[in-house]
Amino acid sequence: MLTTDALQTLRTTLRDERDHLRHQLAEMGVGGEGMAFDENFADSGQVAAEKGEHQVLANSLQDALADIDRALQKLDSGGYGVCEQCGEEIAEARLEAMPATRYCIQCASRR
Repeated sequence: MLTTDALQTLRTTLRDERDHLRHQLAEMGVGGEGMAFDENFADSGQVAAEKGEHQVLANSLQDALADIDRALQKLDSGGYGVCEQCGEEIAEARLEAMPATRYCIQCASRR
């Protein structure tokens, strides 16, 4: 069982990471006008590739942000640190390494 201090430390870590991800997404223009790509560039294939890479990265950051938001909601509701698959407690060391994890190490290794 996680101590109150450990839970507070993890909450702070999750909030800091959430802020960092939001900042990265804002810098990428996600949620706003988006990044500008030179459509008149001679190599339209390069522009298309850059757009694709941008979208993949943005999706990855948004997925990580969703995981963090989910973990923070669980902290508020009292369900944090419980594996979503088997219902067992997630080891503190795993939560320290991956605060937004949804699964214990055993269930994660089976996924």
